Amino acid sequence: MTPGFNLIGAGNVGRVLGRLFARHGCFNIQQVLTRSMASARDGVAFIGAGDAVERYDQLQPAAVHVLAVGDDQIADACAALASAVPLAGSVVFHCSGALASDRLQSARDAGALVASVHPIRSFADPSVVAAHFEGTFCGIEGDAGALARLTPALTAIGARPVPIEASAKTVYHAAAVFASNYLVTVLDAALRCYQAAGIPEPVARQMAQPLASESMANVFRLGAAAALSGPIARGDMATVERQQRAVAGWDAETGELYQALVAPTAGLARRKTPPRP
Repeated sequence: MTPGFNLIGAGNVGRVLGRLFARHGCFNIQQVLTRSMASARDGVAFIGAGDAVERYDQLQPAAVHVLAVGDDQIADACAALASAVPLAGSVVFHCSGALASDRLQSARDAGALVASVHPIRSFADPSVVAAHFEGTFCGIEGDAGALARLTPALTAIGARPVPIEASAKTVYHAAAVFASNYLVTVLDAALRCYQAAGIPEPVARQMAQPLASESMANVFRLGAAAALSGPIARGDMATVERQQRAVAGWDAETGELYQALVAPTAGLARRKTPPRP
């Protein structure tokens, strides 16, 4: 018999996982619970299975419960679930990238095995994600028994589960911020510097693109240390100091960003060229 599955929270992540688990026969989708019946019905329609409910006491016992809710709602949702549904022997997991499975202690106290499963990608368009989920990395951590049940299901939907240290969960999540959000911030600084030199913004983007694209390709092909080039990699700190003063004189905030990146880049350069014995 296919194990039962309840979904609490039907945002984009929950909907995609629900659809994929149902489509691949991993779980039998039972109930979908959200803050309103309208959104629960929308979730059921997207998944193509399950029944919409509006209260925790309408949930049936299930082998697996997923809390696909906001980070600030996880502990309260877990406590409400533990109060309403027998959890002994079941698996409860959440999808937060920043919080560890210890936020599900109330479920563990009720006899459940707990875990976190964080798909590492953007879910802005859930239909596209569901159609192209193959190869998606998922950071996983939690009770060994929970991961033993969830890992085969994740593999079946095309995910690539990667075990992570629960104690470093917030640092793990920061990796995505560095690789995505802060990368955009640094590129914006580059574009604005070009514009300060009188280069139109569309042309600035064309000029920066090959530099950025080749640098990223080299990082993923060779590793960060080997990919580093420029004045710090050459040990030309006089040029670095001159640039920092010029950038700070043009825009103080961007100057601070430049200065903040000098020390970690110098550390990366030392990894690039180990000291001679």
